[in-house]
Amino acid sequence: MESKPVDRLSFHELRQTAALASEMRDRLWPRLDERERTLLRDTVRAGIHEDHDAHDSKGIPTAVITLQTGIAFADMVDPDHNILVAIILNAMVRLGILDLADVRRDWGDDIAGLIEGMRAVKKYSGKNSATNQENFRGLVLALAHDIRVIIIMIVESLVLMRSINRHPDDNWVRNVAFEADCLYARLAHRLGLYKIKGELEDLALKYTNREIYTQIAHKLNETKRSRDAYIKAFIDPVKARLEEAGLDFEIKGRTKSISSIWNKMKKQKVDLPGIYDLFAIRVIIDTPREREKMDCWTAYSILADMYTANPSRMKDWISLPKSNGYESLHATVMGPGNKWVEVQFRSRRMDLVAEKGLAAHWRYKGVKADNTDQWMNNIRDILESADSGPMQLMKNLNADPFGKEVFAFTPKGDLFRLAGGATVLDFAFHIHTNIGAHCTGAIVNGAHKRLNYKIQNGDTVEILTSASQQPRQEWLSIVNSTKARNKIKQSLNEEKQRLADIGKETLQRRAKNRRLELDDAVMMRLIRKMGYKSLIDFFADLGEDKTDPGRFLDNYRDLVNRGSGEEEKVSAEEFHLRTAPEEKQGADVLVIGEKSLNGLSYRFAKCCGPIYGDDVFGFISSDGVVKIHKEGCPNAAHIRARYPYRVIRADWSGKSGQVLPATLRVIGNDDIGIVANISSIISHENNVSLRNISIDSHDGIFQGYLVVGITDNRQLTSLIKKIKTVKGVKDVQRT
Repeated sequence: MESKPVDRLSFHELRQTAALASEMRDRLWPRLDERERTLLRDTVRAGIHEDHDAHDSKGIPTAVITLQTGIAFADMVDPDHNILVAIILNAMVRLGILDLADVRRDWGDDIAGLIEGMRAVKKYSGKNSATNQENFRGLVLALAHDIRVIIIMIVESLVLMRSINRHPDDNWVRNVAFEADCLYARLAHRLGLYKIKGELEDLALKYTNREIYTQIAHKLNETKRSRDAYIKAFIDPVKARLEEAGLDFEIKGRTKSISSIWNKMKKQKVDLPGIYDLFAIRVIIDTPREREKMDCWTAYSILADMYTANPSRMKDWISLPKSNGYESLHATVMGPGNKWVEVQFRSRRMDLVAEKGLAAHWRYKGVKADNTDQWMNNIRDILESADSGPMQLMKNLNADPFGKEVFAFTPKGDLFRLAGGATVLDFAFHIHTNIGAHCTGAIVNGAHKRLNYKIQNGDTVEILTSASQQPRQEWLSIVNSTKARNKIKQSLNEEKQRLADIGKETLQRRAKNRRLELDDAVMMRLIRKMGYKSLIDFFADLGEDKTDPGRFLDNYRDLVNRGSGEEEKVSAEEFHLRTAPEEKQGADVLVIGEKSLNGLSYRFAKCCGPIYGDDVFGFISSDGVVKIHKEGCPNAAHIRARYPYRVIRADWSGKSGQVLPATLRVIGNDDIGIVANISSIISHENNVSLRNISIDSHDGIFQGYLVVGITDNRQLTSLIKKIKTVKGVKDVQRT
């Protein structure tokens, strides 16, 4: 099979590469010793003779982009030679000419670490269009491990953006522009690299909306000279008046960037001439803190005396600062030529807070804040003021402002931030409580992992679930997040309470069979003697069959008898159908027995919850109380088959009025307001009350259980019909 011919540089690209290489050599050679020069020269020469394509998949010449990145980096800051060498060698590692192990051997861990960081960031940068941008920036910062890597990637993005004008692949250009705007421009802004940030945003607008960019640029170019003259004409007299007032200040004026102007035009829905703050003027006053407000208002009064102020555009964030701490006095005045100009007055301290503190400029513009504030501002301080060279100071600076947080993708491309050490189980609970509660494991980067697998930066995690899975006590030792731990504890407590209810009912039933009246104080003495710290733990063990209720009652009887000195003896002949007036629940409602026996104590069975109008029967329980069951009760067949001699007829007397509980199961779409609509219907029904409600939703479907207090089944049937009319309700059944 004939091999594909190797892609070569054009004559023009060869000349461009040679010129750039010469310029890079001038920048780099004085920084290297003789051994490093020889090693780098031999490495590059060997790479030139390798049979590899000179362009990437989009036709961009690799050598040109690499050299331009190095030169642009050297122009921006004063880099150490390791950064420039890493930029060159990274391209050769990317092309497969060099192995990272060889780089580490020949050049050391620092340069190898820079290349590892660049490769890690590049690996995921193409995914960012499908992810949450704030989290993606966090992933990039976490992967880089070195702030110098971030700056290299920002500069490389700028160089690439400069080189793709009129590239034939419009979709690819748009994706590159999106990444530059949403990722690298934001990072540049946080680092205080405002010039790069502005250029990246302008180029992004140029490639995504060339028509708008061209129109604004053309209008600005037409008026640049007059605009600069206007700013000077505006500032000079203001400056003179402020000096006359004895104020110590700095005044700045500039025209906003094209992308910033376009954002203003969209927000204010006006054309270019209608933008109030096309000219950005800022007066920064050096004054003690106790005089800040007074001096800012003095400066404003001088400006207002010179130019007519627009009171509707006045913004006083000095008297009442923004919630994020931002303090400044904004005024819009009619300047020379009837042009609106916005002027900001603030003290040096206020400006520092606005630029580098709590209300940093990027947050003031509406970008969501996170815990990179202090870290990013420290980096910016180093860039601006480090005497020994900012890049040298950054060598040992950890570039992970998120501490030990990690970032992981879902199969759909959503990106989540988790605490360091987060496991598969943490990730599952982070997505949704129900997913966490039923998690059985995960597929991570295509491989099956257990619940305790610790998430790594950039992992793609697909959670596996099972309907039969339930939270377990040992899960608490697996998870690291507070949210997951609290949800597991909540679920375990609910399960324990459910078992405790079963255990308590079992014990009470067995005690009644033995004609024992349980005393709480005696029970607690015995329970503590058995080693339990609380009643719920004891009842939960009863419900889970870990403790024998019969043995407990034997011990209880012994304890009581030891206290009273006598033993209660009960025979089968002593059983009789008791009456208990104090437990009577309305003899006018039910007629019990063939001959309408009066004075019988009865209760409505909890297992089926009969209400007036249901077909019912009575069951004489072991304590002599008649329990009323529905004919369709789940336990009816068992009762009739095993205890036919204890079944007694029961009929409604024809008088209703007693409010009894009935449980409804409702299934429907998980729409906003559906529960409120159901509750509203119930609240408008006479003699109907909502006693309890529990809702569980999954995949857009909710299932709810409503316990309503109601007088008869006809009213219940009517209520069910009304609930079925609610939009989104699929089914309503009585349970």
